[in-house]
Amino acid sequence: MAPGIDAGDTAWMLAATALVLLMTPALGLFYAGLVRSKNTLNTFMMCVAALAVATITWALIGYSFAFAPGNGFIGGFGHAFLDGVAFAPREGTKIPHLLFFAFQATFCIVTTALVAGAVVERMRFAPFLVFAALWSVLVYGVLAHWAFGGGWLQSGGTLDFAGGIPVEMGSGFSALAAALVVGARRDYGRQAFLPHNSMFVLLGAGLLWFGWFGFNGGSGFGASDAGVLAFVNTLLTPACALATWFVLDLLRSRQVTAIGAATAIVVGCVGITPAAGFISPLWAMVLGIVAALPSYAVIMFRPRWRVDETLDVLAAHGIAGLTGIVFIGLVAQQSWNGVADGALYGDLGQLGKQLLAVLAAPAYAFAATYVLLKLIALVAPLRANAEEEALGMDLVAHGEEAYATGEGAILVELPEPKPRRERERVLA
Repeated sequence: MAPGIDAGDTAWMLAATALVLLMTPALGLFYAGLVRSKNTLNTFMMCVAALAVATITWALIGYSFAFAPGNGFIGGFGHAFLDGVAFAPREGTKIPHLLFFAFQATFCIVTTALVAGAVVERMRFAPFLVFAALWSVLVYGVLAHWAFGGGWLQSGGTLDFAGGIPVEMGSGFSALAAALVVGARRDYGRQAFLPHNSMFVLLGAGLLWFGWFGFNGGSGFGASDAGVLAFVNTLLTPACALATWFVLDLLRSRQVTAIGAATAIVVGCVGITPAAGFISPLWAMVLGIVAALPSYAVIMFRPRWRVDETLDVLAAHGIAGLTGIVFIGLVAQQSWNGVADGALYGDLGQLGKQLLAVLAAPAYAFAATYVLLKLIALVAPLRANAEEEALGMDLVAHGEEAYATGEGAILVELPEPKPRRERERVLA
Protein backbone atom coordinates (compact mmCIF):
# COMPACT_ATOMS: atom_id res chain seq x y z
CA MET A 1 0.00 0.00 0.00
CA ALA A 2 1.03 3.60 -0.58
CA PRO A 3 2.54 5.52 2.34
CA GLY A 4 -0.08 7.00 4.64
CA ILE A 5 -2.71 4.34 3.93
CA ASP A 6 -4.33 2.60 6.92
CA ALA A 7 -5.30 -1.00 6.18
CA GLY A 8 -8.13 -1.05 8.74
CA ASP A 9 -9.69 2.16 7.45
CA THR A 10 -9.37 0.89 3.89
CA ALA A 11 -11.00 -2.45 4.70
CA TRP A 12 -13.95 -0.73 6.36
CA MET A 13 -14.38 1.70 3.47
CA LEU A 14 -14.36 -1.14 0.93
CA ALA A 15 -17.22 -2.73 2.88
CA ALA A 16 -19.04 0.59 3.29
CA THR A 17 -18.84 1.25 -0.45
CA ALA A 18 -20.43 -2.12 -1.18
CA LEU A 19 -23.17 -1.43 1.39
CA VAL A 20 -24.06 1.89 -0.23
CA LEU A 21 -24.09 0.35 -3.70
CA LEU A 22 -26.64 -2.18 -2.43
CA MET A 23 -28.95 0.72 -1.61
CA THR A 24 -29.74 1.40 -5.27
CA PRO A 25 -31.33 -2.01 -6.05
CA ALA A 26 -32.92 -1.82 -2.57
CA LEU A 27 -34.44 1.51 -3.59
CA GLY A 28 -35.65 -0.13 -6.81
CA LEU A 29 -37.44 -2.78 -4.76
CA PHE A 30 -38.92 -0.14 -2.45
CA TYR A 31 -40.15 1.98 -5.37
CA ALA A 32 -41.39 -0.97 -7.44
CA GLY A 33 -43.69 -2.14 -4.67
CA LEU A 34 -45.29 1.29 -4.41
CA VAL A 35 -46.45 1.54 -8.02
CA ARG A 36 -49.12 -0.36 -9.96
CA SER A 37 -48.11 -3.77 -11.26
CA LYS A 38 -48.01 -2.64 -14.90
CA ASN A 39 -45.20 -0.20 -14.03
CA THR A 40 -43.15 -2.43 -11.71
CA LEU A 41 -40.34 -3.30 -14.08
CA ASN A 42 -39.94 0.20 -15.49
CA THR A 43 -39.74 1.69 -12.02
CA PHE A 44 -37.01 -0.76 -11.01
CA MET A 45 -35.21 -0.15 -14.30
CA MET A 46 -35.00 3.58 -13.63
CA CYS A 47 -32.96 2.73 -10.55
CA VAL A 48 -30.88 0.20 -12.48
CA ALA A 49 -30.24 2.89 -15.11
CA ALA A 50 -28.63 5.09 -12.48
CA LEU A 51 -26.09 2.31 -11.83
CA ALA A 52 -24.84 2.77 -15.37
CA VAL A 53 -25.43 6.43 -16.18
CA ALA A 54 -24.41 8.07 -12.90
CA THR A 55 -21.35 5.84 -12.53
CA ILE A 56 -20.05 6.84 -15.95
CA THR A 57 -20.76 10.56 -15.62
CA TRP A 58 -19.25 10.58 -12.12
CA ALA A 59 -16.03 8.99 -13.37
CA LEU A 60 -15.74 11.27 -16.40
CA ILE A 61 -16.60 14.67 -14.95
CA GLY A 62 -18.97 14.58 -11.96
CA TYR A 63 -16.32 13.67 -9.39
CA SER A 64 -14.08 16.45 -10.65
CA PHE A 65 -16.85 19.04 -10.44
CA ALA A 66 -17.56 17.91 -6.87
CA PHE A 67 -14.05 17.41 -5.43
CA ALA A 68 -11.38 18.98 -7.65
CA PRO A 69 -10.09 22.44 -6.71
CA GLY A 70 -12.29 25.14 -8.20
CA ASN A 71 -14.28 28.00 -6.79
CA GLY A 72 -16.99 28.25 -4.15
CA PHE A 73 -19.71 27.18 -6.58
CA ILE A 74 -18.17 24.29 -8.51
CA GLY A 75 -14.97 22.28 -8.73
CA GLY A 76 -12.67 22.38 -11.72
CA PHE A 77 -11.43 19.84 -14.24
CA GLY A 78 -8.47 18.66 -12.16
CA HIS A 79 -9.88 15.15 -11.72
CA ALA A 80 -11.73 14.84 -15.04
CA PHE A 81 -11.41 11.34 -16.48
CA LEU A 82 -10.03 10.34 -13.04
CA ASP A 83 -6.84 12.29 -13.57
CA GLY A 84 -4.76 12.12 -10.40
CA VAL A 85 -7.06 9.59 -8.76
CA ALA A 86 -4.89 6.62 -7.77
CA PHE A 87 -3.49 4.81 -4.71
CA ALA A 88 -2.09 7.71 -2.72
CA PRO A 89 -4.34 8.77 0.18
CA ARG A 90 -7.06 11.32 -0.42
CA GLU A 91 -6.27 14.50 1.52
CA GLY A 92 -7.70 14.30 5.03
CA THR A 93 -8.11 10.51 4.96
CA LYS A 94 -6.00 7.38 5.29
CA ILE A 95 -7.65 5.56 2.39
CA PRO A 96 -6.66 5.46 -1.29
CA HIS A 97 -7.97 8.33 -3.39
CA LEU A 98 -9.39 5.74 -5.79
CA LEU A 99 -11.48 4.23 -2.99
CA PHE A 100 -12.67 7.67 -1.90
CA PHE A 101 -13.84 8.22 -5.48
CA ALA A 102 -15.73 4.90 -5.53
CA PHE A 103 -17.43 5.57 -2.19
CA GLN A 104 -18.60 8.98 -3.38
CA ALA A 105 -19.77 7.45 -6.66
CA THR A 106 -22.26 5.25 -4.83
CA PHE A 107 -23.79 8.38 -3.28
CA CYS A 108 -24.24 9.96 -6.70
CA ILE A 109 -25.81 6.77 -8.05
CA VAL A 110 -28.47 6.34 -5.37
CA THR A 111 -29.32 10.05 -5.33
CA THR A 112 -29.90 10.06 -9.09
CA ALA A 113 -32.18 7.05 -8.69
CA LEU A 114 -34.11 8.78 -5.90
CA VAL A 115 -35.35 11.53 -8.20
CA ALA A 116 -37.05 8.94 -10.42
CA GLY A 117 -39.61 8.42 -7.68
CA ALA A 118 -41.27 11.70 -8.62
CA VAL A 119 -42.01 10.79 -12.24
CA VAL A 120 -42.52 7.01 -12.38
CA GLU A 121 -45.56 5.58 -14.21
CA ARG A 122 -45.48 8.22 -16.96
CA MET A 123 -41.98 9.49 -17.87
CA ARG A 124 -40.35 8.02 -20.96
CA PHE A 125 -37.23 5.97 -20.33
CA ALA A 126 -34.90 7.56 -22.92
CA PRO A 127 -35.44 11.17 -21.74
CA PHE A 128 -34.94 9.95 -18.19
CA LEU A 129 -31.51 8.56 -19.14
CA VAL A 130 -30.51 11.94 -20.57
CA PHE A 131 -31.86 13.70 -17.49
CA ALA A 132 -29.99 11.33 -15.16
CA ALA A 133 -26.70 11.99 -16.95
CA LEU A 134 -27.07 15.77 -16.78
CA TRP A 135 -28.55 15.90 -13.27
CA SER A 136 -25.82 13.75 -11.73
CA VAL A 137 -23.21 16.28 -12.87
CA LEU A 138 -24.93 19.67 -12.83
CA VAL A 139 -27.11 19.27 -9.74
CA TYR A 140 -25.65 16.53 -7.56
CA GLY A 141 -22.04 17.36 -8.44
CA VAL A 142 -22.53 21.04 -7.65
CA LEU A 143 -24.31 20.43 -4.34
CA ALA A 144 -21.69 17.86 -3.32
CA HIS A 145 -19.02 20.50 -3.96
CA TRP A 146 -20.88 23.00 -1.79
CA ALA A 147 -21.12 20.56 1.11
CA PHE A 148 -18.03 18.33 0.86
CA GLY A 149 -15.64 19.53 -1.83
CA GLY A 150 -14.53 22.85 -0.36
CA GLY A 151 -17.49 24.83 -1.68
CA TRP A 152 -18.99 27.90 -0.10
CA LEU A 153 -21.23 26.12 2.41
CA GLN A 154 -18.46 23.90 3.74
CA SER A 155 -15.92 26.71 3.88
CA GLY A 156 -18.53 28.86 5.64
CA GLY A 157 -18.89 26.32 8.42
CA THR A 158 -22.11 24.48 7.49
CA LEU A 159 -22.04 20.94 8.86
CA ASP A 160 -23.29 17.93 6.90
CA PHE A 161 -21.90 14.56 7.87
CA ALA A 162 -23.19 12.24 5.14
CA GLY A 163 -25.30 14.07 2.58
CA GLY A 164 -28.27 16.02 3.92
CA ILE A 165 -27.50 18.74 1.38
CA PRO A 166 -26.66 16.97 -1.91
CA VAL A 167 -28.42 13.65 -1.32
CA GLU A 168 -31.54 14.38 0.70
CA MET A 169 -32.49 17.99 0.04
CA GLY A 170 -31.00 17.70 -3.45
CA SER A 171 -33.20 14.75 -4.42
CA GLY A 172 -36.31 15.91 -2.55
CA PHE A 173 -36.60 19.38 -4.04
CA SER A 174 -35.46 18.17 -7.46
CA ALA A 175 -38.30 15.65 -7.27
CA LEU A 176 -40.78 18.47 -6.71
CA ALA A 177 -39.50 20.32 -9.77
CA ALA A 178 -39.59 17.14 -11.87
CA ALA A 179 -43.18 16.42 -10.87
CA LEU A 180 -44.22 19.93 -11.89
CA VAL A 181 -42.52 19.75 -15.29
CA VAL A 182 -43.58 16.22 -16.24
CA GLY A 183 -47.11 16.67 -14.92
CA ALA A 184 -49.53 14.46 -13.07
CA ARG A 185 -50.55 10.95 -14.02
CA ARG A 186 -53.83 10.75 -15.86
CA ASP A 187 -56.73 10.29 -13.46
CA TYR A 188 -54.57 11.55 -10.60
CA GLY A 189 -56.94 12.79 -7.92
CA ARG A 190 -59.87 10.93 -9.47
CA GLN A 191 -58.86 7.36 -8.67
CA ALA A 192 -56.70 5.67 -6.08
CA PHE A 193 -53.24 4.57 -7.18
CA LEU A 194 -52.51 1.86 -4.63
CA PRO A 195 -49.16 0.10 -3.99
CA HIS A 196 -49.29 -3.31 -5.61
CA ASN A 197 -46.81 -5.14 -3.35
CA SER A 198 -46.34 -4.05 0.26
CA MET A 199 -43.83 -6.85 0.91
CA PHE A 200 -41.50 -5.39 -1.75
CA VAL A 201 -41.76 -2.03 -0.01
CA LEU A 202 -40.94 -3.45 3.43
CA LEU A 203 -38.06 -5.56 2.12
CA GLY A 204 -36.68 -2.60 0.18
CA ALA A 205 -36.85 -0.40 3.28
CA GLY A 206 -35.07 -3.02 5.36
CA LEU A 207 -32.27 -3.33 2.80
CA LEU A 208 -32.00 0.45 2.59
CA TRP A 209 -31.55 0.64 6.37
CA PHE A 210 -28.89 -2.07 6.14
CA GLY A 211 -27.04 -0.16 3.43
CA TRP A 212 -27.35 3.08 5.38
CA PHE A 213 -24.90 1.77 7.98
CA GLY A 214 -22.29 2.04 5.23
CA PHE A 215 -23.73 5.32 3.99
CA ASN A 216 -23.43 7.09 7.35
CA GLY A 217 -20.84 4.92 9.08
CA GLY A 218 -18.52 5.19 6.10
CA SER A 219 -18.75 8.97 5.96
CA GLY A 220 -16.17 9.18 8.71
CA PHE A 221 -13.77 7.67 6.12
CA GLY A 222 -12.30 5.18 8.55
CA ALA A 223 -12.72 3.03 11.62
CA SER A 224 -12.91 6.08 13.88
CA ASP A 225 -14.94 7.57 16.71
CA ALA A 226 -16.96 9.57 14.19
CA GLY A 227 -17.72 6.44 12.21
CA VAL A 228 -18.80 4.55 15.31
CA LEU A 229 -21.05 7.41 16.44
CA ALA A 230 -22.64 7.64 13.00
CA PHE A 231 -23.12 3.87 12.87
CA VAL A 232 -24.90 3.74 16.24
CA ASN A 233 -27.04 6.81 15.49
CA THR A 234 -28.13 5.12 12.26
CA LEU A 235 -29.56 2.34 14.42
CA LEU A 236 -31.32 4.65 16.88
CA THR A 237 -32.97 7.36 14.79
CA PRO A 238 -34.89 5.11 12.35
CA ALA A 239 -36.12 2.97 15.26
CA CYS A 240 -37.56 6.04 16.99
CA ALA A 241 -39.03 7.35 13.73
CA LEU A 242 -40.70 3.97 13.19
CA ALA A 243 -42.22 3.96 16.69
CA THR A 244 -43.43 7.54 16.21
CA TRP A 245 -45.04 6.61 12.90
CA PHE A 246 -46.88 3.77 14.63
CA VAL A 247 -48.36 6.25 17.10
CA LEU A 248 -49.33 8.72 14.38
CA ASP A 249 -51.02 5.97 12.35
CA LEU A 250 -52.92 4.74 15.40
CA LEU A 251 -54.10 8.24 16.26
CA ARG A 252 -55.21 8.90 12.70
CA SER A 253 -56.85 5.60 11.69
CA ARG A 254 -56.35 3.09 14.55
CA GLN A 255 -54.32 0.95 12.14
CA VAL A 256 -50.57 0.67 11.64
CA THR A 257 -49.85 0.40 7.92
CA ALA A 258 -46.98 -1.50 6.33
CA ILE A 259 -46.36 1.27 3.80
CA GLY A 260 -46.22 3.76 6.65
CA ALA A 261 -43.73 1.61 8.53
CA ALA A 262 -41.45 1.32 5.51
CA THR A 263 -41.66 5.05 4.91
CA ALA A 264 -40.84 5.74 8.56
CA ILE A 265 -37.64 3.70 8.32
CA VAL A 266 -36.52 5.76 5.34
CA VAL A 267 -37.48 9.04 7.03
CA GLY A 268 -35.43 8.11 10.11
CA CYS A 269 -32.42 7.14 8.02
CA VAL A 270 -32.67 10.36 6.05
CA GLY A 271 -33.06 12.53 9.14
CA ILE A 272 -29.90 11.21 10.77
CA THR A 273 -27.83 11.33 7.56
CA PRO A 274 -26.55 14.90 7.96
CA ALA A 275 -26.37 14.73 11.76
CA ALA A 276 -24.99 11.22 12.25
CA GLY A 277 -21.49 12.18 13.38
CA PHE A 278 -22.39 15.46 15.11
CA ILE A 279 -25.05 14.68 17.74
CA SER A 280 -25.20 12.39 20.76
CA PRO A 281 -27.07 9.07 20.69
CA LEU A 282 -29.83 10.45 22.94
CA TRP A 283 -30.37 13.42 20.64
CA ALA A 284 -30.37 10.98 17.71
CA MET A 285 -33.34 9.25 19.32
CA VAL A 286 -35.12 12.59 19.71
CA LEU A 287 -34.39 13.36 16.07
CA GLY A 288 -36.26 10.19 15.08
CA ILE A 289 -39.38 11.61 16.71
CA VAL A 290 -38.90 15.13 15.39
CA ALA A 291 -38.14 14.09 11.79
CA ALA A 292 -41.23 11.88 11.58
CA LEU A 293 -43.67 14.71 12.34
CA PRO A 294 -43.21 17.07 9.34
CA SER A 295 -42.68 14.21 6.89
CA TYR A 296 -45.89 12.52 8.06
CA ALA A 297 -47.77 15.84 7.77
CA VAL A 298 -46.57 16.43 4.20
CA ILE A 299 -47.56 12.90 3.15
CA MET A 300 -51.02 13.32 4.68
CA PHE A 301 -51.45 16.71 2.99
CA ARG A 302 -50.23 15.64 -0.47
CA PRO A 303 -53.60 14.27 -1.75
CA ARG A 304 -55.02 17.77 -1.31
CA TRP A 305 -52.70 19.45 -3.77
CA ARG A 306 -52.49 18.95 -7.50
CA VAL A 307 -48.78 18.14 -7.83
CA ASP A 308 -48.33 14.42 -8.46
CA GLU A 309 -44.97 13.82 -6.77
CA THR A 310 -45.56 10.11 -7.04
CA LEU A 311 -43.55 8.37 -4.32
CA ASP A 312 -43.16 11.16 -1.73
CA VAL A 313 -39.50 11.88 -2.37
CA LEU A 314 -40.05 15.43 -1.13
CA ALA A 315 -41.56 14.32 2.17
CA ALA A 316 -39.29 11.36 2.88
CA HIS A 317 -36.03 12.91 1.69
CA GLY A 318 -36.33 16.66 1.18
CA ILE A 319 -38.23 17.46 4.37
CA ALA A 320 -36.52 14.86 6.58
CA GLY A 321 -33.09 15.91 5.29
CA LEU A 322 -33.90 19.56 5.94
CA THR A 323 -34.97 18.65 9.48
CA GLY A 324 -31.68 16.87 10.11
CA ILE A 325 -29.63 19.82 8.84
CA VAL A 326 -31.46 22.24 11.16
CA PHE A 327 -31.21 19.79 14.07
CA ILE A 328 -27.41 19.96 13.84
CA GLY A 329 -27.57 23.70 14.39
CA LEU A 330 -29.59 23.15 17.53
CA VAL A 331 -27.99 20.21 19.34
CA ALA A 332 -24.54 19.46 17.88
CA GLN A 333 -22.08 18.82 20.74
CA GLN A 334 -18.37 19.33 20.44
CA SER A 335 -17.88 16.83 23.24
CA TRP A 336 -19.20 14.19 20.84
CA ASN A 337 -18.04 15.47 17.45
CA GLY A 338 -14.88 17.44 18.22
CA VAL A 339 -15.96 20.10 15.72
CA ALA A 340 -18.73 22.44 16.87
CA ASP A 341 -21.60 23.06 19.27
CA GLY A 342 -25.17 23.90 18.34
CA ALA A 343 -27.38 26.69 19.66
CA LEU A 344 -28.47 24.78 22.76
CA TYR A 345 -24.83 24.29 23.70
CA GLY A 346 -23.72 27.88 23.27
CA ASP A 347 -23.16 28.54 19.55
CA LEU A 348 -26.15 30.28 18.01
CA GLY A 349 -24.07 31.06 14.93
CA GLN A 350 -24.01 27.37 13.95
CA LEU A 351 -27.78 27.42 13.62
CA GLY A 352 -27.51 30.35 11.22
CA LYS A 353 -25.02 28.45 9.08
CA GLN A 354 -27.35 25.47 8.92
CA LEU A 355 -30.35 27.64 8.04
CA LEU A 356 -28.39 29.14 5.16
CA ALA A 357 -28.00 25.64 3.71
CA VAL A 358 -31.73 24.87 3.93
CA LEU A 359 -32.45 28.01 1.94
CA ALA A 360 -29.76 27.70 -0.73
CA ALA A 361 -29.63 23.97 -1.51
CA PRO A 362 -33.38 23.43 -2.12
CA ALA A 363 -33.54 26.59 -4.24
CA TYR A 364 -30.68 25.49 -6.47
CA ALA A 365 -31.88 21.88 -6.74
CA PHE A 366 -35.40 22.96 -7.68
CA ALA A 367 -34.36 25.63 -10.18
CA ALA A 368 -31.62 23.61 -11.89
CA THR A 369 -33.83 20.53 -12.24
CA TYR A 370 -36.72 22.56 -13.61
CA VAL A 371 -34.48 24.16 -16.26
CA LEU A 372 -32.83 20.85 -17.21
CA LEU A 373 -36.15 19.11 -17.82
CA LYS A 374 -37.55 22.06 -19.77
CA LEU A 375 -34.50 21.96 -22.04
CA ILE A 376 -34.78 18.20 -22.57
CA ALA A 377 -38.48 18.64 -23.39
CA LEU A 378 -37.52 20.92 -26.28
CA VAL A 379 -35.80 17.95 -27.91
CA ALA A 380 -38.01 14.99 -26.96
CA PRO A 381 -41.35 14.52 -25.17
CA LEU A 382 -40.83 13.68 -21.51
CA ARG A 383 -43.92 11.62 -20.89
CA ALA A 384 -45.87 8.80 -22.46
CA ASN A 385 -49.14 9.50 -24.25
CA ALA A 386 -52.51 8.52 -22.81
CA GLU A 387 -52.64 5.13 -24.56
CA GLU A 388 -49.11 4.19 -23.47
CA GLU A 389 -49.73 5.25 -19.92
CA ALA A 390 -52.89 3.15 -19.79
CA LEU A 391 -51.03 0.13 -21.16
CA GLY A 392 -48.24 0.52 -18.61
CA MET A 393 -44.62 1.61 -18.87
CA ASP A 394 -43.27 -1.96 -18.56
CA LEU A 395 -44.49 -2.95 -22.00
CA VAL A 396 -44.03 0.47 -23.57
CA ALA A 397 -40.44 1.02 -22.46
CA HIS A 398 -39.07 -2.52 -22.20
CA GLY A 399 -41.38 -4.91 -24.04
CA GLU A 400 -41.48 -7.03 -20.90
CA GLU A 401 -43.63 -7.50 -17.84
CA ALA A 402 -42.68 -7.93 -14.20
CA TYR A 403 -45.20 -10.72 -13.80
CA ALA A 404 -46.08 -13.46 -16.29
CA THR A 405 -49.66 -13.21 -17.45
CA GLY A 406 -49.93 -16.80 -18.60
CA GLU A 407 -50.60 -15.92 -22.24
CA GLY A 408 -50.52 -18.98 -24.46
CA ALA A 409 -51.67 -21.34 -21.74
CA ILE A 410 -54.62 -23.60 -22.52
CA LEU A 411 -57.45 -23.00 -20.13
CA VAL A 412 -59.84 -25.87 -19.54
CA GLU A 413 -63.16 -25.12 -17.96
CA LEU A 414 -63.93 -27.93 -15.55
CA PRO A 415 -67.53 -28.78 -14.72
CA GLU A 416 -68.67 -28.00 -11.23
CA PRO A 417 -68.71 -31.11 -8.97
CA LYS A 418 -72.10 -32.66 -8.41
CA PRO A 419 -73.66 -32.63 -4.97
CA ARG A 420 -72.51 -35.50 -2.73
CA ARG A 421 -75.87 -37.39 -2.76
CA GLU A 422 -76.06 -37.23 -6.55
CA ARG A 423 -72.51 -38.57 -6.85
CA GLU A 424 -73.37 -41.47 -4.52
CA ARG A 425 -76.47 -42.29 -6.53
CA VAL A 426 -74.45 -42.36 -9.76
CA LEU A 427 -71.84 -44.63 -8.22
CA ALA A 428 -74.49 -47.01 -6.92
